[in-house]
Amino acid sequence: MPDAPLEFPNIDLDAFEQLVFAELDALPDAAVDGLDNVVFLVEDRPEDGWMLGIYDGVDLTERGTYDWGPLPDRIILFREPLLEFCSSLDELRHEIHVTLVHEIGHYYGIDDAQLHDLGWG
Repeated sequence: MPDAPLEFPNIDLDAFEQLVFAELDALPDAAVDGLDNVVFLVEDRPEDGWMLGIYDGVDLTERGTYDWGPLPDRIILFREPLLEFCSSLDELRHEIHVTLVHEIGHYYGIDDAQLHDLGWG
């Protein structure tokens, strides 16, 4: 039986997670092939403030050598702020894509100003 069509903005956490992973799969290999020890997570809302996503880790330009068995860096996308920010399913998919690129950029050591200059801010 095919999945039920998504009804914007009533997208539950599981359906939202599937959108995130579909957009992650659609990213160019060059963007994701260098990712090491990174997990992608979806949460409803950040604990503090309002944001669409966050990179939680030490970017490649700042890290030395990892000790054995480090905890993974995390890229978290927040469902409720993204739904509030967007007005259609197509816009949501686009904003998920932009947010993923933005947070992956932080993993590679690109700061917010550079990401804005590149159009990913």
